[in-house]
Amino acid sequence: MASYNYSNSSSELSTPRSTSPSSTLSRSSTATSISKRMSISGRRISGFNPMAAVDIDAIEAQMKMAALDTLKGYSADHYGTIKQYRETDYIAERNAGGYQVLREPAWNKGTSFSPDERVSKNLTGLIPHVLESLETQCMRAMRMINSRGTNIDKYLYLSTLKQNNTDLFYRLLIDNVGTLMPLVYTPTIGDVCLQYSTLYTHPEALYISIKQRKSIATILRNWPYPDPSICVVTDGSRILGLGDLGVNGVGISIGKLALYTGAAGIHPQKTLPIVLDCGTANESNLRDPLYLGLRQKRVSPQVALEFMDEFMAAMKEVYPNMLVQFEDFETEKAFQYLERYKMEKCFNDDIQGTGAVVLAGYMGAVSLSGVPIEDQKLVFMGAGSAGVGVAKQVMEFYTRRGLSEQAARDKFYLVDTRGLVTKDRGDKLAEHKKIFARSDNNGHQFATLEEVIEYVKPTALIGLTATFGVFTESVVRALKASVDASGLGRRPILFPLSNPLTKAECTFEQAITWTEGTVIFASGSPFSPYTTKTGDHITTYYPNQGNNVYVFPGLGLGAILAKASRVTDAMVYTSAASLSGCLNSEEIRMGLIYPKIERVRDASVVVAREVMKCARRDGVSLLPEETWVEWEEWGDVALTAWIKRQVYDPKW
Repeated sequence: MASYNYSNSSSELSTPRSTSPSSTLSRSSTATSISKRMSISGRRISGFNPMAAVDIDAIEAQMKMAALDTLKGYSADHYGTIKQYRETDYIAERNAGGYQVLREPAWNKGTSFSPDERVSKNLTGLIPHVLESLETQCMRAMRMINSRGTNIDKYLYLSTLKQNNTDLFYRLLIDNVGTLMPLVYTPTIGDVCLQYSTLYTHPEALYISIKQRKSIATILRNWPYPDPSICVVTDGSRILGLGDLGVNGVGISIGKLALYTGAAGIHPQKTLPIVLDCGTANESNLRDPLYLGLRQKRVSPQVALEFMDEFMAAMKEVYPNMLVQFEDFETEKAFQYLERYKMEKCFNDDIQGTGAVVLAGYMGAVSLSGVPIEDQKLVFMGAGSAGVGVAKQVMEFYTRRGLSEQAARDKFYLVDTRGLVTKDRGDKLAEHKKIFARSDNNGHQFATLEEVIEYVKPTALIGLTATFGVFTESVVRALKASVDASGLGRRPILFPLSNPLTKAECTFEQAITWTEGTVIFASGSPFSPYTTKTGDHITTYYPNQGNNVYVFPGLGLGAILAKASRVTDAMVYTSAASLSGCLNSEEIRMGLIYPKIERVRDASVVVAREVMKCARRDGVSLLPEETWVEWEEWGDVALTAWIKRQVYDPKW
């Protein structure tokens, strides 16, 4: 094939017929010149990388984020209505057979089905040909748990067990509550929530998205178990000390309700975990391709409030007798919702439950401290929903003992990230902080905890900051010094209450060491006993865990059994007062201020009984009059026996 040379200029266009030696020479010379120029230019280009200054990783990250944003460009305030065309037909247990039985966790007994049940339910050959007791199955389950290397792995095994055999799971939890409660709830549940979207294998709750806000009642009716008695609802905006986790916070609702059953005996089919998905401010979640929630920024407080109004209205329509427990809403919303719905059948465990359990411990601590009530002064490190809620509950301890509200309030000094909360500090105080804002500081501001302790000279230090190590050696020793200076034989009260352990303000060992063993200690997460040796003398100190599980299960059980129309402040206070009186002689000799965790079900029965009686006194119990007349005739023995007959206690 002929080869042709082209140029960009028509005057230089050549053909085979016009070629001559001179022109060829001329073109050759020109080509050589061009070649040299290109060679020089090429050397300059090869030394320059035009992409060197470009952040390729950032561009790829932006592209991935854009690909994940499936809601971009759509209206954010138009909501459709879900229309379901049929109801779900669930088979009755009496009609179920074969795998229908084995795959329903509420019916499955595993290897404990009797020979007659195996025949009548068509189970022959579907399970091993062995007949085991519930205790043997528990033994196998505990061996499996102990073989797991991490707490997350243990949690996942327990979660699978619950999904396969409800009775076995709760028998295991009830009989091993000291070992398993830290796996089912705090501290493990914090790590579970952080990884929930990755760990997810099966649904365990109702997931209500704000995108489906017009269909909340429909979603509630989809729950497979009829007439639940209690729900735990969160929007994931402030999970423990971990911040906004969005829909991943549903692990809190699931774990909490497991404790309502394990610690108080509310039947598992009467519990309903719920998460309200309003988006999230957590950038890690928004970037996570596996995140299970709405991939959008959290809606405004006003829109969230409207959504909550719609949720509460739907709950009242679908489940009018439901007790609603609010859990882990960010501080401002927590107080707002509690006030807004106070006449409904609801309570907030972060504010009221935490307050009640700390109050119960504080009652015991005051009696052990040797410090008279009139000399008690409390510093709270942390002024969020939990801190203020606890302070309000403890303040009632003093008003019920004859102090005026102002005199009781004057015992409390709240500290936040800017120092002592005062009215003249210069910043705009959140509404919930104003009740405890000091006005007697004479214009002085105290920016650090050390400065506050030096100024106040407190007898008790309460931590709800979710900041590990904020109770330093200098802080704790200053607390002890202030108590020592107030009189002989007096002991400091130190409650580092933040969860999980990685957020605790100090450890038990540190508290014992820095106070020479005089401290009265309670924490939010569990610590092990600490033993010291001086010469031949060995002393073992036992920590207290101010865990809400001592209060909220009994409070919830009492409200449900009393058919309370609402949860009154007096019912919450009563839960604390009754808990403080639950200790036995052994626990008192050990210097404890809470019962041992192994006796939490005993404590819950007492709390529920006293809450029921308080509901009656407050006029909110809807039980028949003749029922109360009988109990009022026969007293606590009759009521306690009745409560025990109502609770779930799995046995085959």
